[in-house]
Amino acid sequence: ETLAGIMEGTAERLQIGPLDQPPLCGERLQTTGGHYNYLRIAEGCEKNCTYCILPQIRGRYRSVPMERLVDEAARLAGEGVTELILVAQETTLYGVDLYGHKALPELLHRLAGIEGLRWIRLLYCYPEEIDDALLDAIRTEPKVCHYLDIPIQSGSDTVLRRMGRRTDSAQIRAVIRHIRERIPDICIRTTLIAGFPGETPANQRETLALVQELRFDRLGVFAYSQEEGTPAAQLEGQCTELTKARRRGALMRAQQEVTFALNEALVGQTCMAVIEGRLVEPGDVYVARTWRDAPDIDGYLFIEHAPVALMSGQYVQVRVTAARGYDLVGELMDEQED
Repeated sequence: ETLAGIMEGTAERLQIGPLDQPPLCGERLQTTGGHYNYLRIAEGCEKNCTYCILPQIRGRYRSVPMERLVDEAARLAGEGVTELILVAQETTLYGVDLYGHKALPELLHRLAGIEGLRWIRLLYCYPEEIDDALLDAIRTEPKVCHYLDIPIQSGSDTVLRRMGRRTDSAQIRAVIRHIRERIPDICIRTTLIAGFPGETPANQRETLALVQELRFDRLGVFAYSQEEGTPAAQLEGQCTELTKARRRGALMRAQQEVTFALNEALVGQTCMAVIEGRLVEPGDVYVARTWRDAPDIDGYLFIEHAPVALMSGQYVQVRVTAARGYDLVGELMDEQED
């Protein structure tokens, strides 16, 4: 269950480990919320992936003027927002229509100058549009999280062509390796589509091999959904729901091994985390997110036996003491930064 489910009362417990481990759980999560918000920097999309209806619904790509975004971000910071999450159908093309060039690095620099903001996070970055100017902005601005959400959708060149994507598997590999060379501690999230029309078992194995090779920090898999009005809906070779579910499960199991190993490697390290709330039963356990975790889609860090009371939205230094599946357990450092 997600943290949102607990907050809304739709989840009975918070499971943070494999089923053979005792869960750290509670019936109720106390939180004040409001410390993060989303900033939509553009509308529309012109990528025209064959499975996506959004270009028909939302039209051409239209960037929001930078001054308007900076003013909105300053207003949010004044209201107590400390984490700003930049979203669009495609964030990396920001500014091309207005300024004639990719202006996302400039926007990041402007936003980083706003007092009160602590973290700035990027979602929905297409791999073919990521360049060194963007990576340098992420690397040099302390407020910009070393976190990139890069949807690749498949590791098979055949499937990528049928999807209408603009990268092949070799380019995806090159982009990921280059990002990691420029920003060694980058946390990379991606998404995949399982059971795309015409996908063969061999294509599925190509995607599995890419997942195992590139070892993404975070990965989500969606079973292909046949959207009416899209070119992909008319393609031959539509997979059965059972096939899509099986292929999704295989990808998730492959990623589970990667994620669990990466989390184990974090034990003993220290990091900054933001408090999301508190599980009040059993015992007082605080729920937090590190800079490596976007709200609702990534894991959590649980702080047990905190010697002081903590508030939602508070940033704390934590030492990771254990890894439990997709999530971490930690303890407060004796000395905290302001």
